[in-house]
Amino acid sequence: MSRQAHPLTHKVIRDTINGTGKRHFPLYDGKGLHLIERCGHHHWRLKYIRPDGRENRLALGTFPEVGLAEARELALEARTKLRHGVDPGQDRRAAKTVASHTFAHVARRWLEIKAPGWSPVTLRKNKRAVNMYLLPRLGALDAAAVKTSDIVPVVRDAHLRSAEYAKTAAGAAQNIIRLAIAEGVRAEGRLLDLDLRHNLPRHARGHNPAATTPAALTKVLRTIRKLPNAVTRGALLLCCYLGQRPGNIVGMRWDQLDVETCEWTLPAAVMKMRDEHVVPLPRQAVQLIEELRPLTGGVGFVFPPLARQKNQHLTRDTLSKALRDAGLRGKQTPHGLRATLRTVARERLRISADVLEAQLAHAKRGQTATAYDHARFISERHEVMQTWADYLDDLATSTGSA
Repeated sequence: MSRQAHPLTHKVIRDTINGTGKRHFPLYDGKGLHLIERCGHHHWRLKYIRPDGRENRLALGTFPEVGLAEARELALEARTKLRHGVDPGQDRRAAKTVASHTFAHVARRWLEIKAPGWSPVTLRKNKRAVNMYLLPRLGALDAAAVKTSDIVPVVRDAHLRSAEYAKTAAGAAQNIIRLAIAEGVRAEGRLLDLDLRHNLPRHARGHNPAATTPAALTKVLRTIRKLPNAVTRGALLLCCYLGQRPGNIVGMRWDQLDVETCEWTLPAAVMKMRDEHVVPLPRQAVQLIEELRPLTGGVGFVFPPLARQKNQHLTRDTLSKALRDAGLRGKQTPHGLRATLRTVARERLRISADVLEAQLAHAKRGQTATAYDHARFISERHEVMQTWADYLDDLATSTGSA
């Protein structure tokens, strides 16, 4: 004889959970809806007969996240499907399968797989390309059916804002489709044809603007020294003194610094070439860093974010904007200060090219050099970077023409 159900109330449910009620789990509400207890949690279930005559149970959520009224509505929806010959359990599984095949699902899966091997900068760029450009227009599409003609308009729109992000978005789209193929969501061999040379306006390649003469460098240094914000000014001066990538400068942490040895050690995870990099610190850099210590108490990041910024530390974009606003648009970028070091230090101070390449953490040319040449020139770089910092200070404070 089947158990007679008495419609539930919130009081009955609460009293049963607290052990003060007269009823026990499972609690039956009627028409197959009931509440069960598993390991201290409470789950709604609907017992029903499938269209093929077999008995089944459908999960409707967890109490109290799903309340009594909502559980009844969900049960009613399931019974409505049954009246039309649709198994609600099978229908749910089919919906989950469709959702797992969308471009958005595969894109997020791709980001999840790639994130551990990317630097913070690369991860940020690809997340932005995916979330800002690709997903709003492509996310709901079936990854198995996405065509080149779906992607190209999105990439062209991204190009109107940023040629760099258009390239990143196109590369991300291609790799997302490759993952869809690898995981069986898309048929083998159905890659996209995203040759940007034929799909975007011709983009004139160029280098980051950089001062490459003493006169131009003098102007840049004096401009930076006049910046009103101490955090931005300090970060840009370190870019000048050290020649490191702006993304690494703004992400500098106190626990990476050794003021005793005057060295900054960047872990492999944040380096483009995935090798630990030791940066000698001239005394000007050490003094500048110590002047910033009161801002953070020597904990976390050296360069705290400016007001209204949500980042944990200063951003590269802030540095770029500071130079543009100071009148150096098209003349100097933060990244271009690496070229400034490479050019001016070589031409004017006759510093060894190998030592400069080691300071810049550039990859060695050729497989043989990569495999066998591990020279880092740390002692030499301590000397030459002090020479370079003194040279910069002399330029900035000189009264005559550079």
